[in-house]
Amino acid sequence: MVITSTATHPDEQAQSIFCTFASRYVREPIPRFKIPEKSIPKDAAYQIINDELMLDGTPRLNLASFVTTWMEPECDKLIMTSLNKNYVDMDEYPVTTELQNRCVNIIANLFHAPLNEDETAVGVGTVGSSEAIMLAGLAFKRKWQTKRKAEGKPYDKPNIVTGANVQVCWEKFARYFEVELKEVKLTEGYYVMDPVKAVEMVDENTICVAAILGSTMTGEFEDVKLLNELLTEKNKETGWDTPIHVDAASGGFIAPFLYPDLEWDFRLPLVKSINVSGHKYGLVYPGVGWVVWRSKEDLPDELVFHINYLGSDQPTFTLNFSKGSSQIIAQYYQLIRLGFEGYKNIMETCLENARVLKEGLERTGRFNIISKDIGVPLLAFSLKDSSQHTVFEISDQLRKFGWIVPAYTMPPDAQHIAVLRVVVREDFSCGLAQRLVSDIQKVMKLLDSLPSTISTKTAHVTAITSETSEKVEKSAIETQREIVLYWKRLVDGKKVGAC
Repeated sequence: MVITSTATHPDEQAQSIFCTFASRYVREPIPRFKIPEKSIPKDAAYQIINDELMLDGTPRLNLASFVTTWMEPECDKLIMTSLNKNYVDMDEYPVTTELQNRCVNIIANLFHAPLNEDETAVGVGTVGSSEAIMLAGLAFKRKWQTKRKAEGKPYDKPNIVTGANVQVCWEKFARYFEVELKEVKLTEGYYVMDPVKAVEMVDENTICVAAILGSTMTGEFEDVKLLNELLTEKNKETGWDTPIHVDAASGGFIAPFLYPDLEWDFRLPLVKSINVSGHKYGLVYPGVGWVVWRSKEDLPDELVFHINYLGSDQPTFTLNFSKGSSQIIAQYYQLIRLGFEGYKNIMETCLENARVLKEGLERTGRFNIISKDIGVPLLAFSLKDSSQHTVFEISDQLRKFGWIVPAYTMPPDAQHIAVLRVVVREDFSCGLAQRLVSDIQKVMKLLDSLPSTISTKTAHVTAITSETSEKVEKSAIETQREIVLYWKRLVDGKKVGAC
């Protein structure tokens, strides 16, 4: 069959030929819930999917995510050549297993694990920090249960103490593995866990206290050193040995390079395990995470499965079995390619670009900066005046410029505060920071020219008092429902972000 076309430009002619060719095979819409009856050419399948994907947001302009969106071409090649490797096949891919072990040891040493020169670290690569947290939590739960059983005490009501600002994966762990999550509520102006209040909530059923190094909400580091000191005193008074886990998903690849003197890791005796996301500031595509333990004694052996490959023992402790090797190889590439110097330079650049963005926002005179200077390089900011328009409207308008900037309310008891958040990653340049400020100014000018769409919707969602009229109360309730429904794709009313 000869396909003719009236198009004169080569690109137009090629497109015309493709459309004619594809139409022979795709005369009806692709069924959404059933496999198609007929095969179609590979080019047609590619074009159909590629066209739909064009409607996705641009990853580099997705300022809601901590996840890495760019890597060097050389690493991309390594990833592509290892896509077909199943990591769990250690007999067939022993080198990949060795690279994972090297990553674990590098990260453990970065976090000051107390290892002898001839001692290997205890840890594992995971599918993001969510799995890492599940594994660490299971280790704490099993150790606590074993001790309680030996003492002849009840072991059916374990709990974890943490702040209300924790990422949703902690709630998943608590629900999936039947552990009570005791949350320290936040207050306006203090958006991380208060160590004093956290230690007060610790009881004999507490399997660990979870501290966050880099809060999803504001990027702030929690005071792990103070928590360690207070918890040590309580353990002495009570005879308990309640440990600490540090969720360093966002900050674990930042603090060692920007704040080397900050004590938050295995330098503190009660810190028994740490998780970190390789696909965040570890600078690897999603999804890869890491969890490391202080020593072998902190990971119950009954949770570890031993696999023999090439005549040596390979312990493994993961929730899933099969997984790709690409991200582990990519992590090793970044660690040896960048080294301490490279990571430090990148993190300093991110911090500087965050400063540029902060200064630009402050010059507008329209925003309060909620985030702190020390922490993850991000900006969380609220409107000074939200009587006419809200941060949710700003977020919506910024999408017209291509920017994805989340707006959300803070966790309890600071849920009346609503903020915008911009995560500054390696691929967010100084020029993009300046452009974002310019586009925010355009959005503010546009909103100023528009009437307030709702008289009672404010960025600060305050409670309705009994003295408020029925009409206003109804309007406020409807407004809050509208906000929640509209932004449910970005927040669940409490947690944002991904591990």
